[in-house]
Amino acid sequence: MLPQFGTAARKKPNKPLNADLGGAKPDKASVDAAWLVLEAANDLGDHAAVEACRRVIDADLNGTAAGRPDLDLVLDYFR
Repeated sequence: MLPQFGTAARKKPNKPLNADLGGAKPDKASVDAAWLVLEAANDLGDHAAVEACRRVIDADLNGTAAGRPDLDLVLDYFR
């Protein structure tokens, strides 16, 4: 099952989107980094990174867990 974004994701507020991936609620620094990476990934046409950023941002907005692979991609994007 693919993760859902926006309103569709909020229909199940008690279930983390990526609980099966060992996720954790992203901290403020991770979300800020996700916004920066989202902009850069959009400019570069990096669709996989754009989707990962959207999942991290959406998880923060919904108060759910972001997947560890998504957080790792966001935090290591400029390295």
